[in-house]
Amino acid sequence: MTAADPLATWHRLVEASVLLDGFHALKHAVRFGAGIPVAVAVDRTAALALADELAPDVRDTLDALLTEVPEPTYRSLVPRPHPTAVAALAVRPPRAANLEKLAHSPRTAPVVVLDNPRNLGNVGAVIRLAAGFGATGVVTTGTLDPWHPTVVRGGAGLHFATAVERLPPDELPPGPLFALDPEGDDIRGVKLPDDAVLAFGSERSGLSAELRARTDHLLSLPMRPQVSSYNLATSVAMTLYHWSAGSDSAP
Repeated sequence: MTAADPLATWHRLVEASVLLDGFHALKHAVRFGAGIPVAVAVDRTAALALADELAPDVRDTLDALLTEVPEPTYRSLVPRPHPTAVAALAVRPPRAANLEKLAHSPRTAPVVVLDNPRNLGNVGAVIRLAAGFGATGVVTTGTLDPWHPTVVRGGAGLHFATAVERLPPDELPPGPLFALDPEGDDIRGVKLPDDAVLAFGSERSGLSAELRARTDHLLSLPMRPQVSSYNLATSVAMTLYHWSAGSDSAP
């Protein structure tokens, strides 16, 4: 295959594909079954050596996928070049399939809801956490695109390990809705069920009035007096850990 072939394929598919920016995003996407029509690297040998060291389980797959391209070509394909100088395009999972996973009953792991999130990196970090804990999925409300390239980069390609969708508050997956709020009951006294929907408010303004009105239980995280808040991803991590510590279904 010549260097022009992947470039032509890239430009033909890029608008309808998910950008995998960096070796780790590509590694995780391959592990969790993403369809990858094109993948490039500035230094193919170095990328495969990284696979030998960090991901031998997908090394052969990457060997078949990766095409070496000149650095200027690589830089023309990505908005923010990654230190590993690896990039790929992946097929986004069908929305219908993700919605089916989110609505499946009985669910064996919670769904995380981010209510009007504002920071792309925070959303990526939450998706990475959700994948690590084996959550059913991550749903966002509002205008932020949870499949934005910056979110996928922050999630290290782990969008393919969980269901990620954007939904309005009145179309959230079924299940008891637990929302995190400073006025809620201490989470340490509550056992979170496996089919819980766990909602977290915006970094700026907290829970929206619409989502708060739909909430079944308000919960709060333990916090030292005079400390105002936790980072969004930290709050999600603490909540998922609390669920996993009391659940037989956690990984």
